[in-house]
Amino acid sequence: MTRLAIRSIAALLSAGLAGAALAQAYPARPVKLVVAFAPGTASDIIGRMFADKFTQALGQPFVVENRTGAGGTIGAEAVAKAPADGYTLLLSTAALPVSAHVFPGLKYDTGRDFASVTVISHSPLLLGANLAFPPKSVQELIQHAKANPGRVSFGSAGIGTSHHLTGEKFKLDAGIDMVHVPYKGSGPAHVDLMAGQIQLMFDNIVALLPLVQSGKVRALAVSSAKRHALLPDVPSLQEAGVRDFETVAWFGIVAPAGTPREIIARLNAETVRAIRLPDVTKRLQDSGSNIIGNAPEAADQFLRDEIEKWGKVVRAANVKPG
Repeated sequence: MTRLAIRSIAALLSAGLAGAALAQAYPARPVKLVVAFAPGTASDIIGRMFADKFTQALGQPFVVENRTGAGGTIGAEAVAKAPADGYTLLLSTAALPVSAHVFPGLKYDTGRDFASVTVISHSPLLLGANLAFPPKSVQELIQHAKANPGRVSFGSAGIGTSHHLTGEKFKLDAGIDMVHVPYKGSGPAHVDLMAGQIQLMFDNIVALLPLVQSGKVRALAVSSAKRHALLPDVPSLQEAGVRDFETVAWFGIVAPAGTPREIIARLNAETVRAIRLPDVTKRLQDSGSNIIGNAPEAADQFLRDEIEKWGKVVRAANVKPG
């Protein structure tokens, strides 16, 4: 064996041992988990649940820091610009790829400045209708909207949210014209949906489910590719005839781009382990979520696909920040 070959093998072995040692030593100090939304939100609740599990498993504090504002971009920027050492992470959501297109002049590149750890879970949105709204199905809704362009309104939790853009995607894919009415959160929109001030709304399935179960709102469809276990009698939009329609709300974890692969792999393993804990699994499923826990490479691809999908919608609907 030549000296060059021996040196090459030694270098590879040394790099492998160094990577293993790095993963073993991590974390050596507290880790910051940035949540880009306010305390008490779903993102905050999920972030704190996983921070607690990481703290217990890894022996160092994982501390949630709420960095709110500008549709989640303030928190995302803080993580994108942090050292790529595994000590600053972001609880990522569907807002991350959406904001890449809605907010001009971002000081980071969503597709390049993050390394995915995993997608924790995702859940469909539910299309709910006011009880007095004449259409009783998606196809009836499409026919009604085409016969009454601009006279059907749909609410959302705010401009640029996944609720809003799912409505815009539905408009584009179904070839209909509806008026968007943004609210400051889902609560006020629910009130107006029940009162008939707006006819429709996309929202997280667990948020609208109590209104459906109490007979105050009609469920028309879910935004996932297939039906959801919590509403087995409600079709998906694809099943109802809107071809290839699929959108989901989701949670994940990302780190700054360039974070060592060994640290990403360790975080992935610990996140997947936490997801599989009975109390975490139950909490996620009770919220209407489907558990994912995929590999970093698959999570990166998912983020790229989300960026591409929402870019098309934002451009076609000419969505501007509120």
